[in-house]
Amino acid sequence: MRILGLDPGLRHTGWGLIEKQGPKLSFIAAGVINPDDTLPLASRLMELHNALKQIVQDWQPDTAAVEETFVNKNPSSTLKLGQARGVVLMTPALMGLTVGEYTPNQIKKTITGVGHAEKTQVDMMVRTLLKTVPQGIPPDASDALAIAITHAFIGVR
Repeated sequence: MRILGLDPGLRHTGWGLIEKQGPKLSFIAAGVINPDDTLPLASRLMELHNALKQIVQDWQPDTAAVEETFVNKNPSSTLKLGQARGVVLMTPALMGLTVGEYTPNQIKKTITGVGHAEKTQVDMMVRTLLKTVPQGIPPDASDALAIAITHAFIGVR
């Protein structure tokens, strides 16, 4: 089973694809979508949708998982993140995939055993669980792989 993990953001949306065969997890691909931040919001959301659609078409995942939004201090930033998250949830669903959702604490606890783990701990465990992850992948892509692993462990039977 191929699982697409998505870490939503309007400036940077991380994506990571893994394969689950029984208890074994394997790294397939990962990257970051960076919509042009000089464009109007609607155009940036459309770029995000088109890039996600292309990823799903190219890699043919069986299911997807998305990190739930946390609320930050800036209401405008939270609203924009929510709009990007809506596109990230909708695009795989439109393409026939089931989409799981996980809180940041669920992801950290699943990957490291600690719900308030640091990003470096999560990245280290992603590399431990998926031995062939290339060096130098962006943090957003590593986070997306953690989301995919979480879905493999607790969302997919």
